[in-house]
Amino acid sequence: MSKILAASSWSSGKDSCFACYKAIKNGYDVKYLLNFVSREFKRVSFHGVWHELVKLQANATGITLLQKSVKAGEYEKTFREALRDLKSKGIFTLVAGDIFLLDCRNWLEKICEEEGLKVVEPLWELPSEQILNDFIKAGFKSIVTATQAKLLDQSWIGRFIDEDFIRNLKKVKGIDLCGENGEYHTFVFDAPFFRQKIEITRKEKIRRDNYNFLDIQEYKLAKKELLK
Repeated sequence: MSKILAASSWSSGKDSCFACYKAIKNGYDVKYLLNFVSREFKRVSFHGVWHELVKLQANATGITLLQKSVKAGEYEKTFREALRDLKSKGIFTLVAGDIFLLDCRNWLEKICEEEGLKVVEPLWELPSEQILNDFIKAGFKSIVTATQAKLLDQSWIGRFIDEDFIRNLKKVKGIDLCGENGEYHTFVFDAPFFRQKIEITRKEKIRRDNYNFLDIQEYKLAKKELLK
């Protein structure tokens, strides 16, 4: 039986990356990573990640990147155009990393249905702590690149997603452990399905309006350590 061709909605962060991985493990043939960046800043909105870093992720996976530039106020228009582009390439399934925000899932499914695509949500309604634990145990490596400043101060910027991160975040009131409400965002620099890892060699913490960001300034693809 042939595999179902799919594209993965790709933000550069842990949830979209983990959802893509789970879809592949479940038998989907992910041909494209669909990513959107601000036309003005050339960065992934909210995550603050430079567009070239997303290209490095795609190179590491070996999956073709379909990166779209979005003008302010035109996200839905650009998103629909991207879905039509995928359909022209024979892709009728989109993998997404939503967890429990029903409004987000409903919006996505509505747009995709209108454009003739099916949505697959591998993380849907899984407990946030379970997702993080499974993410870590599977060998994913991720770093915090953005936080809402009123919820998580600048000390959280640049932290790795590991057991200590989970333990410390559980002490903060009103925070979803996966940051599903936008409390924080991440960048994945290594994963089980990456052929290479991304080494971050220079970075800086910055504050912009009500958000803290990690500005990743220098980086490179590097060989992964061989498992013993």
